[in-house]
Amino acid sequence: MRRYETVVLGLGAMGSAVICQLARRGTRVLGIDQFSPPHAFGSTHGDTRITRLAIGEGEQYTPLALRSHQLWRELEKETGTSLLTLCGGLVISSSAKTSHVHAENFFANTLAAARKYAIAHDVLGAADIRERFPGFNVADDEQGYFERDAGFVRPEACVRTQLTVAAQHGAEIHRGERVSGFEASDHAVTVRTDHETYGADRLVVTAGPWLPGFVEGSLARHFAIYRQTMFWFDFDGPVSAYLPERWPVFIWELQGKSQGLYGFPAVDGPRGGMKIATEQFAAATSGEAVQQEVSDHEKQAMYDDYVRPYIAGASNRCLRAMTCLYTVTPDFGFVIDSYPGAERVVIVSACSGHGFKHSPAIGEAIADLLQHGSTALDLGAFSLQRFLS
Repeated sequence: MRRYETVVLGLGAMGSAVICQLARRGTRVLGIDQFSPPHAFGSTHGDTRITRLAIGEGEQYTPLALRSHQLWRELEKETGTSLLTLCGGLVISSSAKTSHVHAENFFANTLAAARKYAIAHDVLGAADIRERFPGFNVADDEQGYFERDAGFVRPEACVRTQLTVAAQHGAEIHRGERVSGFEASDHAVTVRTDHETYGADRLVVTAGPWLPGFVEGSLARHFAIYRQTMFWFDFDGPVSAYLPERWPVFIWELQGKSQGLYGFPAVDGPRGGMKIATEQFAAATSGEAVQQEVSDHEKQAMYDDYVRPYIAGASNRCLRAMTCLYTVTPDFGFVIDSYPGAERVVIVSACSGHGFKHSPAIGEAIADLLQHGSTALDLGAFSLQRFLS
């Protein structure tokens, strides 16, 4: 049996960050993924992910986002890769909103976090939004929070770069290898796959939507998997007003809708379209059972219900569409904790649709915990005990 200090199960957003940090520190580490990351079967794909510093899901996340921006810049400098683009971010809301984004009081929480952590921002009225970004069809009673240092990251590039750096520092990365289970004792962890059995001092489970299959039922019931759809729409006119230099990433708590809206600039120019999406939590699925194809009906409904009424200049030509998976806890918070009864196994999962922006800092924190037993970042809010007590 080959033995490692740490095995990382799943190499998406969190797993690639953890293995990168561990390998840099000289840890003998093995990463295993059933696919070949970056891939399009889980939660870490789709060209772009929003990153913002003032976090409406709770101010406990803002230190993670701040540190992640620093780590992405360091990684860019080290590798010459472009990962993070700061184009500004706009949150739109109103007292008449009927949709919610992950948390109650999302807009107020965002503003409070910005003030607490001295994050540069502007509060905009509807007229201000129309003047700065005339493509948003806002109502007169809507307001905006604009954050200069928000933007987007490239998830596939982030994963690829972190895995490359990890391999350069001696990490073993096994692609196309499926883990069938693990056992933990007081002294070691054994990991079984369809190829081999490995021994380790520690196991980090970053399996995303496959997490419920690796934990007992009483724990798995706290993690729900939901299919999400992403769309790229063309433009009826010039793309210039929607390029990152002029158009922000955005999150919109809509009036008269059950779902919020989010989107991006035309990050790849005139032929790339504008990526726009909502979030759906109506029917749970699994990594194995999810329907990958996005139907023509879904594309048309997205345009009619969520694009045409709100984004001026967006065409009904859907250039492409794809799905991804959210792994969601009841409170939309993360889980970063030891597996109950197995201190050598650490669960880092349930990104709940807003985790990618925090992944570098979480990877660093996990490496600190495994190496030193503590971390400078406070992870107490992400304990499993909030569900089990």
